[in-house]
Amino acid sequence: MKRQRNNRKLFTAMTGLAIMVLLAACSGGGKPAAGSGGESAQPAKAAGAGEKVNGGSVVVIVPQDPDYLDPHLAVAAGTSEMMFNVYEGLLKPNEKGEIYPAIAKSYDIAPDGLTYTFKLREGVKFHNGNAVTAEDVMYSYERLAGKETGKPLSPAFASVQSIEAPDAATVVIKLKENNASFLTSLTASVIPKGYQDSNKKPVGTGPFRFVEYLPGQRLVIEKNKDYYIKDVPSLDKVEFRIIPDQEAALAALKSGEADIFPRIGTEKLEGLGPEFQTVSAPQNLVQLMTYNIAKKPFDDIRVRQAINYAVDRDEIIEGVALGKGTKLGSNMSPIMSRYYLDGLQDTYKYSTEKAKSLLAEAGYKDGFSATLSVPSNYQFHVDTAQVIAQQLGKVGIKLKIEPVEWAVWLDRVYKGRDYDLTIIGLDGKLDPNDILNKYASDSKNNFFNYKSPEFDKALKQGLTELDPNKRAEAYKQVQTILTKEAAAVYIMDPNLNVALKKTLSGYKQYPLYVQDMSSVYLTR
Repeated sequence: MKRQRNNRKLFTAMTGLAIMVLLAACSGGGKPAAGSGGESAQPAKAAGAGEKVNGGSVVVIVPQDPDYLDPHLAVAAGTSEMMFNVYEGLLKPNEKGEIYPAIAKSYDIAPDGLTYTFKLREGVKFHNGNAVTAEDVMYSYERLAGKETGKPLSPAFASVQSIEAPDAATVVIKLKENNASFLTSLTASVIPKGYQDSNKKPVGTGPFRFVEYLPGQRLVIEKNKDYYIKDVPSLDKVEFRIIPDQEAALAALKSGEADIFPRIGTEKLEGLGPEFQTVSAPQNLVQLMTYNIAKKPFDDIRVRQAINYAVDRDEIIEGVALGKGTKLGSNMSPIMSRYYLDGLQDTYKYSTEKAKSLLAEAGYKDGFSATLSVPSNYQFHVDTAQVIAQQLGKVGIKLKIEPVEWAVWLDRVYKGRDYDLTIIGLDGKLDPNDILNKYASDSKNNFFNYKSPEFDKALKQGLTELDPNKRAEAYKQVQTILTKEAAAVYIMDPNLNVALKKTLSGYKQYPLYVQDMSSVYLTR
């Protein structure tokens, strides 16, 4: 007997995200985690005031250019932050991390968990006016699975055996093996069959259609008048204004040039006038300092552990995030409550003595020198780097801070793996496997150069295990391995602070790195 799924039951345990967003991000005993400020992890909505006004335009500040407009090639979180409004998949996440129907209206999963059958929603059109068919879905997901090239564009689709379209409204996907995270993978974007120009002229099915992109300046989207949900969106146009410098971004907000400033520095919130409103909550993001484990001395676990002991996370949370951050001990936020393993954040309690002892044991009694490369468009990471440089200096590790442009960071650090240390924020996902699989030995996204057979085995278990409780245990083991082997210095899940004009309402915070403009509207 098949398990029926309809549009009211799509967000089940198979989403892999038992996120429990109604709970605060807590440590043991139900108390707020260190530095959390007691903030609720529930996605916040800006209150707004006054009567709703249909139409109008909004300017949203973002710190970086997209890496690719083609959704199947993009890896930068900042790209999906904007293009979330343009592209959709069979399924789509909401602000609670639940999955609901988008291009699909319903689906069945075979009892063995290997066959997924989707029925498409009627009336869905691409931005070019063409109706979406099963052939478009098959083309998009076969492209991600690398059916023609033999090289999957997305690891999540590597387990796909076949995709069929028995009729224009039905898609059948068969897997080679059980993949408990696969359902969340089907939020991946659907593009028109055979379309080759996605990186210049994106065509999706989302509430907004692409208008233009000027590198270093702006990306503009406009209302999709053919969107299948009535009265969505309200706004006529949204401009994502690319402003890497936080001071320049703040000036644009205060002068009225911009309307929404996501990820505004906590220290800037108090300086805003009464014409602005703010929201702040944990965001399911992991800020970490990672080392290139393929390079000496970071190939020595004792050095990596020494660095962990030498970093005072509490000082960073208080000094850089002004208390609005949740201390972490591995690559997962407490927002992922079903899978999160509490207590790891106390594994490397700050101790310069322990750090010095481990360094001496590894043959670095007098320390060493290294370069810490940080994306200059993220002031939060630059500030964190300055604090860490001071902390490591106390144990003899001399860090040279190298601010690099975002494009350089992506090319040299992320893709080229040419660096000593770096600080970055790894965005949250809907499923624990999608958060942790970048550490797999064969992952193309493993810019840490981390390799661990024990980790790979536990990760595989979590991916193929269909029992929810056993799956959760597998991912807790995965987190423990990362912490034990000091794969990185896990710092915090910094609160997402957003400032916006009081004439706006409907803004939603997600446990994902996205800006959903479909619910935002102007008031008077």
